[in-house]
Amino acid sequence: MAEDTEVRRTLSEGAARQLANATKTRAQWSGISPRWLVNFLPWTPVEAGIYRLNRVREAEGQAADVQCSPRRDHDPDLPETFVDYEEAPREYSLNAITTVLDVQTRVSDLYNHPYDQIQEQLRLLIEKVKERQEAELINNAEYGLLNNAAPSQRIGTRSGPPTPDDLDELITKVWKEPAFFLAHPRAIAAFGRECTRRGVPPPTVTLFGSPFLTWRGLPLVPCDKLYVDGDKTSILLLRTGEKKQGVVGLFQPGVPGEVAPSLSVRFMGINRKAIASYLISLYCSVAVLTHDALAVLENVTVDRYHDYK
Repeated sequence: MAEDTEVRRTLSEGAARQLANATKTRAQWSGISPRWLVNFLPWTPVEAGIYRLNRVREAEGQAADVQCSPRRDHDPDLPETFVDYEEAPREYSLNAITTVLDVQTRVSDLYNHPYDQIQEQLRLLIEKVKERQEAELINNAEYGLLNNAAPSQRIGTRSGPPTPDDLDELITKVWKEPAFFLAHPRAIAAFGRECTRRGVPPPTVTLFGSPFLTWRGLPLVPCDKLYVDGDKTSILLLRTGEKKQGVVGLFQPGVPGEVAPSLSVRFMGINRKAIASYLISLYCSVAVLTHDALAVLENVTVDRYHDYK
């Protein structure tokens, strides 16, 4: 009995925790992705938020005429020609992705340790804005990659799931120095299964410190913004860079309140209800410089989750 009494008189764990300092993490958000498309794309600065894409006019019968004369041919009648340009070139205006953060000053004044509440809110909202940026680069109705692939650069799968033959067909569409495939993780997994089934498992390569599956030496870059509709999605193949007449991202440096290229945070003031407001803005777009810089494999089938059970 004496021993039991002694045990009951010791400090309980629950009471002891009242004097202990818990180690706290920042707010964790599973929606943050690597945003590989933004990292893999080269970015071109623009002035006044406008990018004019000048192209050569390639109408049938308009090709420039050149010739190679025999060494002893002194015929003075050389071809006379010129290279014509499109008279109404497309102009891209930077798209604005914005949100407003509202913080009650009482909250930011009293509950600001160990983490600055305003900075934490800004950090998370900036991540959300960047996630939306990548989604717009792919899906935007005006400038998104999926909606700007030329009809001649669109192909369908041969058998449903993406196969090595399908990706080879994409390479025939973007054969001039292709850079990378872009696909949903489930599409990449489906492709890996098809390769394994055929006895040709794709090799991997390490880029930016992370491993990527490859096909014909080109990395398959995962992106969850290439949405899966039911069990259908698309796979892209891109050539990138202005020098290669590829795909380029567009941004404007030096915007007011800039905290990252083309991303600004501006304090909007405190209202009579003690709410402090901050405007977060990101300006961006993407341009496909020539038609053969982008190809799309459409109607790619990925296994539904219940198929794995």
